[in-house]
Amino acid sequence: MEHYDLVVIGGGPSGYAGAMRAIDFGKKVLLVEKKRIGGAGVYDGVLTSKTLWEQALKVASIREMIPGYEVKFDDIARIVNEAVFERKTQMTVHLQLLQKLPKKLFFYEKGRAQVIDKQTVEIKKDDGSVKRVTAENILIATGSRPRTPANITVDEKVIVTSDGIRNFTEWPESMVVLGAGVIGCEFATIFSAFGKTKVYLIDKADRILPFEDEDVANVVKNNLEAHGAHVHHGASLKRMEIRNGKVEYELEYKNGQTEILTVDKALVSIGRCANVEHLGLENVGVKLNERGSVWDDDTQTNVSNIYVAGDVTTEVALVNVGEREARHAVVRMFGPTVKPLSYKNISTIMFLNPEVAAVGMSELECRTKGIAHKVVKLDYTTNARAIAMRKTKGFFKIIVTNDNGMRILGMRVVGEHASSAIQGVAYLIYTNQGIRELADMMHPHPSIIEGVQECLRMLLNKSIYKPYVFKDRLKCYVCENGVCTPIESLH
Repeated sequence: MEHYDLVVIGGGPSGYAGAMRAIDFGKKVLLVEKKRIGGAGVYDGVLTSKTLWEQALKVASIREMIPGYEVKFDDIARIVNEAVFERKTQMTVHLQLLQKLPKKLFFYEKGRAQVIDKQTVEIKKDDGSVKRVTAENILIATGSRPRTPANITVDEKVIVTSDGIRNFTEWPESMVVLGAGVIGCEFATIFSAFGKTKVYLIDKADRILPFEDEDVANVVKNNLEAHGAHVHHGASLKRMEIRNGKVEYELEYKNGQTEILTVDKALVSIGRCANVEHLGLENVGVKLNERGSVWDDDTQTNVSNIYVAGDVTTEVALVNVGEREARHAVVRMFGPTVKPLSYKNISTIMFLNPEVAAVGMSELECRTKGIAHKVVKLDYTTNARAIAMRKTKGFFKIIVTNDNGMRILGMRVVGEHASSAIQGVAYLIYTNQGIRELADMMHPHPSIIEGVQECLRMLLNKSIYKPYVFKDRLKCYVCENGVCTPIESLH
């Protein structure tokens, strides 16, 4: 049998990143993928949905200037397919060229992998042949799939998950989205922004994005409604079924009232579940957690030479997190001792309208944990770049400790180019540094990140616009023991 230093099971973003990191250590690595290199990150997830989002916002901007402007479905589908083809080709060619290098370190097999024992992996290929290999280490990176309710028939044509969006052949005239988390709100944003689909969003909670701060959720909700979307607040789904090629769904509200509606399509977006079936994990006693995902301790499973990364842990289902976990796991296998991964300063982007970027703790989390904190909030209307773009809906918000050190606990930016403003603050959180150096830097002008600088200046009592003058656009307050008190000066 062929022997490898590492066998990676799963060729999505996490597995791909882990295999590449092993090459850095001069290790012989085998990557096994059952279907397509890139996984959901390329074909049914991040790349496709974000390409759709980019085009949707372009169309929405054009429609602001040219009311009634329409875009053909086939044109948008072509753009998405081109993006997928470009990324798929790039990754595939990279792997092919790696295998042709004189120093044979990287190998690839297409097939279904199963762990036979802690050092043996069996690969079943599409042609029916079976191959066994041995490995010093194994990395499980098999990802996740959309979760579906037991009482709803998902055919991926009329009632779809995010995997079925690409099966659409035309704009649906109407669509309901079940689930008001990030993915549900992203697709509601996309389809409402194109202006061809009446979107309904089922929100069992009192508001969308229930894990986020209320001011964040309200800006997103207001913009959805401005584009014609309707949010079913406080609604529980009693049933959803396909009738005569359309979707009929029945809601029950908190007051006991019921409502029956019919739409063309339905998107079910209620989370994801780990791909752990048929991997043979039971053969070696790899533990699962209470969510049915692979249990791990800093990427290492309870079997010492088997590691795990990415969505299959469902710790944080983000591409950047999965890639980082895989690289970290490989360093733990072959590199020097490293400190454990920290999930406290993950930078995230929510592709909504407007865009939302986040790092660290939210106000809601601080209050829930009883952490005393200060908050500074700056409206986008004060930012020169936002004014120039005519995109002034949104705000910057920075949360710091309620002491003289003012250590940053978290940040939220809602608005155009929000993601460009987050990483500097993420670095401060990661390194546990203060705010003064970033506040005193010369930021480019005009730029969105000047809003971050002004927030930090407000904390230091040296902002250009004074919060006690522009009370509607600049806010400062302290939250302690569940009570938030506005303040005019932070000193």
